[in-house]
Amino acid sequence: MMTLRKENDYSWDFQTENVKRDTHCFHNYPAMMIPQIAERLIREYGKGAKSLFDPYCGTGTSLVEANLCGINAFGSDLNPLARLIAKTKTSKLCVKELEAYVQSLHNYLLSVNFGKICYPQNIPQFKNIDYWFLPQTISELAIIKQFIDTIENNRIKDFFLIAFSETVRESSLTRNGEFKLYRMTEEQVKKFKPDVFSMLLSKVNRNKKGLESFLKKTNSFNSQVYVFEFDSSQEVTLEDESVDLVVTSPPYGDSKTTVAYGQFSRLSSQWLGFEEADNLDSRLMGGAPKEIFPTGFQLLDATIQQIASIDEKRAREVYSFYVDYIKSISNVANVIKRGGYACYVVGNRRVKDITLLTDEFTKSIFEQFEFEHKYTFIRNIPNKRMPRKNSPTNETGKTATTINNEYIVVMNKK
Repeated sequence: MMTLRKENDYSWDFQTENVKRDTHCFHNYPAMMIPQIAERLIREYGKGAKSLFDPYCGTGTSLVEANLCGINAFGSDLNPLARLIAKTKTSKLCVKELEAYVQSLHNYLLSVNFGKICYPQNIPQFKNIDYWFLPQTISELAIIKQFIDTIENNRIKDFFLIAFSETVRESSLTRNGEFKLYRMTEEQVKKFKPDVFSMLLSKVNRNKKGLESFLKKTNSFNSQVYVFEFDSSQEVTLEDESVDLVVTSPPYGDSKTTVAYGQFSRLSSQWLGFEEADNLDSRLMGGAPKEIFPTGFQLLDATIQQIASIDEKRAREVYSFYVDYIKSISNVANVIKRGGYACYVVGNRRVKDITLLTDEFTKSIFEQFEFEHKYTFIRNIPNKRMPRKNSPTNETGKTATTINNEYIVVMNKK
């Protein structure tokens, strides 16, 4: 039965707000939770909280906002690029030391332009590099990486790697606005002349301003951030009942068929030398298809059977995601203190033209672990970078709306 404590609330839309404030400007990433949602949830449900946990932290939106409120934050994500971004967005760097490196970068690139730097020696040798990058771009990216590799301060090195990563993505031959790896048309390739050095410098300067804003607001706090790589559907390596508040936005579905985090990150990850960059999507929630068995949640089981009557393979993919999701919530529930809150920002995706009521599933799962449902707020998605339509039947020309709303599910541990 649908909950009565669920309603549209346009005050959660934040249509005119700056979603790239502070260090949230650092790096583009798919389906990012906007900082205003995390901030409001922390302020409304984290009064007196000393610790926040995000089991699917992505690039660290909730971790940054916890720091801005003086709260210690713990996050986990399986994507090494996301973890790097999250760590860097919450690192309190010395601005003067950073400025010295920025000036050194300017001088280095100026020397390159005047022919004083030799051709780079360490060009990565990953599969299809020549398919995704122009020869000149490969050379210029390698020259930049050569400079970054000389930086001894690891936290400052990470700052430059973040700008480099985004430069890799934008200077590649991937189509604009796509999460998955699709190459430009040959006509587009002929016209594409990326100014790689200018791209990098623009991102470095933008990120430096974001860092300075973040530091001003956190100057009086001594809050810490810890970013882990555990899979919450397998384990959560925090003590039981040690966390006051969870604020998170879990994936809308398995990465292969929903938002391809692995594909989005692949080229940057290969340039950064992260291992297993090619198979990340298969390691995320629902990435390994399983045989269908009853989950014990009536609405979820009925929905999976409805999909199975149309497409057994898709039903297995959906089922596999929710089995992992149930395990994850079980592990997360254990680390929340009595009286603490779990705030999940979810999307109700459609598969085979059938709506998956993830907000109701989330509520029901938490209730099995002694949580009480407080409210579900429904918001429009004016800013979140998500595909608005997909092909539910895989037939050319047939599309359906995917996710235009988010559901903010607030649960309280009894």
